[in-house]
Amino acid sequence: MDLLTGTYDCKVDAKGRLMMPSPLKKQLSSVLPDGFVLRRSVFQKCLELYPMSEWQVLMQKMNKLNRFNKKNNDFIRRFTAGVKMVEVDVNGRLLIPKDLTVFANISKDIVVASAINIIEIWDKDLYEQAIDDAALDFADLAEEVMGQDEDDHGIS
Repeated sequence: MDLLTGTYDCKVDAKGRLMMPSPLKKQLSSVLPDGFVLRRSVFQKCLELYPMSEWQVLMQKMNKLNRFNKKNNDFIRRFTAGVKMVEVDVNGRLLIPKDLTVFANISKDIVVASAINIIEIWDKDLYEQAIDDAALDFADLAEEVMGQDEDDHGIS
């Protein structure tokens, strides 16, 4: 799977189904049959949609954690809380389970945004607020994260 690109305004129907944007569906065509994992974001009130192959890579990393370390065990439990396996149906719709809809305050208008190898699903108002809040600090954040020399493992 290539890296994902795009941000799309979408709607969720009364049953909690999201029609996947056509450009994203095209980008995900090779992994659609394998399904996805949908989970709560750690840092924001949004959902993260992982193609199954990306989820497996992440789970393999987490499986290396020592389960006899309480912090590791607590992290694994919290990280996987509310995780759901989901599929895009033949009509191109993805059902967002009710508990995850409640967590992310998803009503009707949403934003589906690529985040390198996963997709974030946001309530539209919360997404706009997060982008606006981050705009003030983005220049400093960009410099800190991306402005390092190559020797410091930054990207130039």
